[in-house]
Amino acid sequence: MKRSDASERQVQASNPADTVWLSANAGSGKTRVLTDRVARLLLRGVEPQHILCLTYTKAAATEMQNRLFRRLGEWAMKPDADLHHALAELGDDTRHAPGALAKARQLFARAIETPGGLRIQTIHSFCATLLRRFPLEAGVSPQFTELDDRAARLLRENIIEEMAEFRAPDVMAEVARAYTGEDFTALMEQVSAKRAGFANPLTEAQARVVFGVPSTEPSQTLLGDVLLGYEADLFAHILPALQNGGPTDSKTAARLAALDLASPSLATLSALEDALLFGGSAKAPYGAKIGSLPTKPTQKLIGNHQPQLDALMLRVEAARPRRIALQAAQKTAILHRFASTFLPLYEAAKAARGYLDFDDLITRAKALLTDPSVAAWVLFRLDGGIDHILVDEAQDTSPDQWRVIELLSAEFTAGLGTRDEARTLFVVGDKKQSIYSFQGADVAAFDEKQADFKASFMAAQQNFVPLELEYSFRSSPAILRVVDDTFADRFPKAMGASVHHLAYKSDLPGRVDLWPLLEKSEDPKDENWEDPVDLISETHHTARLAEKIAAHIKGLIDAGTQIPTDNGSRALHAGDVLILVQRRSALFSEIIRACKKANLPIAGADRLKLGAELAVKDLAALLSFLATPEDDLSLAALLRSPLCGWTEAELYALAQPRKGYLWETLRDTTTHPDTLAMLHDLRNNADFLRPYDLIERALTRHDGRRRLLARLGPEAEDGIDEFLSQALAFERSEIPSLTGFLIWLETDDIEVKRQMDSEGHRIRVMTVHGAKGLEAPLVILPDTGDRSPQDRDEIYVLADGTPVWKTPTDESPAEIAAIRGLRKDRAEEESLRLLYVALTRARTWLIVCGAGEAKKDGAWYRLVQQGMQAAAAEAIADGALRHSFGNWPETLSKQALISPNLLDLPDWALQPAITPDRPEQPLSPSDLGGAKVMPGEVDGSGEEAAKARGTALHLLLEHLPNTKRADWPTLGAALIPDALQRAAVLPEAEAVLSALPMIFAAEALAEVTLTARLNGQPMIGTIDRLLIGPDHILAVDFKSNHRTPSTPAEVPEGILRQMGAYATALAQIYPNHRIETAILWTRTATLMLLPPDIVRAAMQRATIP
Repeated sequence: MKRSDASERQVQASNPADTVWLSANAGSGKTRVLTDRVARLLLRGVEPQHILCLTYTKAAATEMQNRLFRRLGEWAMKPDADLHHALAELGDDTRHAPGALAKARQLFARAIETPGGLRIQTIHSFCATLLRRFPLEAGVSPQFTELDDRAARLLRENIIEEMAEFRAPDVMAEVARAYTGEDFTALMEQVSAKRAGFANPLTEAQARVVFGVPSTEPSQTLLGDVLLGYEADLFAHILPALQNGGPTDSKTAARLAALDLASPSLATLSALEDALLFGGSAKAPYGAKIGSLPTKPTQKLIGNHQPQLDALMLRVEAARPRRIALQAAQKTAILHRFASTFLPLYEAAKAARGYLDFDDLITRAKALLTDPSVAAWVLFRLDGGIDHILVDEAQDTSPDQWRVIELLSAEFTAGLGTRDEARTLFVVGDKKQSIYSFQGADVAAFDEKQADFKASFMAAQQNFVPLELEYSFRSSPAILRVVDDTFADRFPKAMGASVHHLAYKSDLPGRVDLWPLLEKSEDPKDENWEDPVDLISETHHTARLAEKIAAHIKGLIDAGTQIPTDNGSRALHAGDVLILVQRRSALFSEIIRACKKANLPIAGADRLKLGAELAVKDLAALLSFLATPEDDLSLAALLRSPLCGWTEAELYALAQPRKGYLWETLRDTTTHPDTLAMLHDLRNNADFLRPYDLIERALTRHDGRRRLLARLGPEAEDGIDEFLSQALAFERSEIPSLTGFLIWLETDDIEVKRQMDSEGHRIRVMTVHGAKGLEAPLVILPDTGDRSPQDRDEIYVLADGTPVWKTPTDESPAEIAAIRGLRKDRAEEESLRLLYVALTRARTWLIVCGAGEAKKDGAWYRLVQQGMQAAAAEAIADGALRHSFGNWPETLSKQALISPNLLDLPDWALQPAITPDRPEQPLSPSDLGGAKVMPGEVDGSGEEAAKARGTALHLLLEHLPNTKRADWPTLGAALIPDALQRAAVLPEAEAVLSALPMIFAAEALAEVTLTARLNGQPMIGTIDRLLIGPDHILAVDFKSNHRTPSTPAEVPEGILRQMGAYATALAQIYPNHRIETAILWTRTATLMLLPPDIVRAAMQRATIP
């Protein structure tokens, strides 16, 4: 079979006999290759449970599983010729064997029936499965729960509160003095994430060694080397001259006068440095101001004191590196003391609750597979279960995750583990798309692990095949040309030796536009002090760029602009547009605002703060009012919300003037009956419903969801659904009270990640990280100017794995400065890879624009501009550059887009469909009204417990008569697992069976379902026991009431109506029989026959619609 070069390379990569290390360009079909390889493994007879496929995200796992099942399902239904062709395209060389096609058709059923299903999962999910399989060996609870980020954050905050209050207040006070950041939770999170580095906490002496500080040098020694004792006299003599000098001298004088030389500290040295040394941006950074301090006119006034001042400046200069290193060591020692207290408490809290966080899943699995006492056993058990491992997105795999993969595949190349049949490893990734370093990804490990695995497989004389997928099945040659010319071989460390793509769709038209950079606007003066400090004015360059983008998109859609596709061309719509930014900055929100202002359909932000969503604020106001009716502000917000729909004037008329609380005034009004009905209903249920049920009642029964969406748009649905999810999450972990839920919501700012892979005909605006794996016909990159990203990490890790507390840039010793420089280089390299990911999302049209400045070498705008120039881009209107390929389809007017051959539709197609009448709903004999219990019947167990007790008795009375009495205890245990409940009801059932054997004779029918007409309506019911004689019928119903009547006249009305319905139905079914009804009271084991006239009279009193 003749294949294209691109398809042939995919067939080579999916060969199940080889271990393959695949480098795949963006859009090269790696998911297709993964799916092909699994399918070919199955065709070779590999059992589904022997294949393990590890993906980076749950979405990727779901997508791959869906594709595989779709393909196997299609094979099951294909005719022979079509199936043979499909297997040939796949590269399967067993298709000619007898029974090969039948075997392929059976794969779908095999995969479905595999216990546990196909193992296509994230590595975290796999590790969780591994730990649940070997909980004792791993030292975890078999019922552990995976701890989500929010719950982990709340747990850490609780521990910090306990440490501050009573567990370790001295440690917390020490950390508080040293911490200068804004968010202490970030420090806790980083300590937790880097817990392995704190396994052996550093003492202060060890921390000094890390920074080259002599362990015997206290701060007093350093102070003594600088301050020799004459400094106070020196300053007393020179201060008058400095104070009378120029601005520079007088400023120096003020600094020196503020020093406390009587009791100096390291802070005193830092203040001396500020006064006597140059700054970090000077020609001689942090050098002594010899010759410059004081100024020359003042030097003449201090006379013989200048040499002493110069000597002091030199001592301060020499001591500065020692002071910085000493303070860094002290700060790091504080960090390790904090970690040594916090981490054990955190681990104990998780263990007490049965929690494992995501880092625990990896570290515990790694520990399990390396523990000398159990690792051999675990690997032996796994060895029979995993023969083929596939790893997706390998460039984003962390070192610990790589270690787990190495341990799982170690037996593939070791001794008997090699086996006779091939056991393979398949790894696919792309260094150019490694953009998740903040999640622990290590791009350098991709090449390192390739070398390691190659050596081990080659040593075992197994095939190890490195391959590349250069063809892009996604993008036009125009896009790929600019990508190649932007990167080429300029960044080997970040992008590899060379960036090169081949276009599979070699004739697909495409274009890349580079708009002129909008000039940076000056910040306007604050004219209104009430405006927010971060308000973006309409003349700001960010707002102008957003307006330009929105106007351009609207113009393209309104003009009927055509875009090329694989099947010709079609009109551009809003869903074809994907706008990517580097971060969720002001530009991000301004673009969304501008698109909404232009009435463009837009999907909203890809992430949202739950508490900031208007729909959530409205629902929270509702809950706050229900919890505290005296909360006037919450009630006012609720009334103005779409849930009630009041105008400002209506609210003002209610609130002013008034006496007492707003709710007291509202409930006395008659002008808004719908609002009052809703609030009364919700208040009446607030004490009985869980928070989730209460919210759902407001959204469904009272039409809240429709009202919110009608006012706020479809994007509000994500916030509403997440709010409901949070209510369920709260109820799983806490006592479900309304007040508790409101407090729980306020403890954290919840962020919702929206799935935007398919948003229909709506513009998508998202970060490049969120767009990984997505594509669109038209991609716009507006966030391309200069950036100065902040390093927000508080903890750095040295080369030997030691965590140290970051110090300010100008206060960093050499060890921290080196790590900071390395991190900066890595961030710049990752920025290049992020640009690559952004550029390769486009299929046919890419627009690059920006606002502000793009002067730095790493600015995306400059990089793309250089690529456009290398691609010989041409100038177009408004100063833009364009690189194009092929013949772009002509724009069609809206009239041309309307098909002239419209069909004449029949009248019925233009009319609303008739709403069909609801079919008759069957009546239930037990729902005909009336009381079911006697007055005063209260046993303290509650309604639910009473129902459970009745159900248990019915089960026993249904099944026990069919077995030997000696087997009743065993059967009772099977029917009623709850020992307490069984102990209460089994003796009662035995007493009934002993007292009334004729009711439970073999010829009696149990649980008889019958249907009939009752007053012209259908009725369905079930009779507990039915005895049918030659000329009469007895219907018996079991009742487990606590109080039983002594005469039929005392039987509750609802029970009489129920028996009357049974009698009416049986009379229709058996018109020639005498119908009798009876109640079996299980409490007293008595059978009470009901006179027909009493039953008939009760039936006549029943209200039947």
